[in-house]
Amino acid sequence: MNHKLKCVLLDDELPGLTYLRMLCEQIPTIEIVRAFNNPLLFLEESKNLDFDLVILDIEMPGISGLDVAHLLDKKAIIFTTAYKDYAADAFDIDAIDYIRKPIQKERLEKAIEKAFKQQKNLSIPKNFININTNKGKAVLFFDQLQYITTAEIDKRDKLAFLSNGKQLVIKNTSFEQLLELLPENDFCRINKKEILAIKMVRYYASDEITTAILNSQNNDLVFTLSETYRADFLIKLNK
Repeated sequence: MNHKLKCVLLDDELPGLTYLRMLCEQIPTIEIVRAFNNPLLFLEESKNLDFDLVILDIEMPGISGLDVAHLLDKKAIIFTTAYKDYAADAFDIDAIDYIRKPIQKERLEKAIEKAFKQQKNLSIPKNFININTNKGKAVLFFDQLQYITTAEIDKRDKLAFLSNGKQLVIKNTSFEQLLELLPENDFCRINKKEILAIKMVRYYASDEITTAILNSQNNDLVFTLSETYRADFLIKLNK
């Protein structure tokens, strides 16, 4: 392993917390950042902590581990509990794993290995997204996408134009949602109706962009560059 997962522990029972920490310290792929026995204190201090993974008990006074997990943003979660009744709720949160107490070292190691693999996968940039279309789920590869425009028939839909000459009808997706999914530096909204792949830009002026995309007459396709999006477009061109 090239690096360690930074881990925080949370269990309101000190003996259980001490035992969990002892087990974790025997696992070379993780580094214990902090251990908490108070969920409210953890939530207060978590904003200032650098960590990848939380191993936490579900049954705690004041606020449950499930509620704590809901308040954490993009952190890997491993739940521990003495009760079997929470398994479905734990996996509804998309937890890495759910471990019954008393915790066995081998079982904990398997859960942490899952977390490590997930972290490794997240660090590899994806070159595609899965998106809803009029024909069902489609895989949209970034390097094939030239531009996206508003569909004429239903304004809630978008048309994605691909380098192979084909089009995808993207269903019920806003431009804001699309920009969240697309690589930030590779695509730019250029007006109210269109997103353009930066690599397709050939020339540009203050109010228009000439691209390497050919229209039906085999001429370069020209897009309107609106004032609202001009600054962002220029920033991305210079990155």
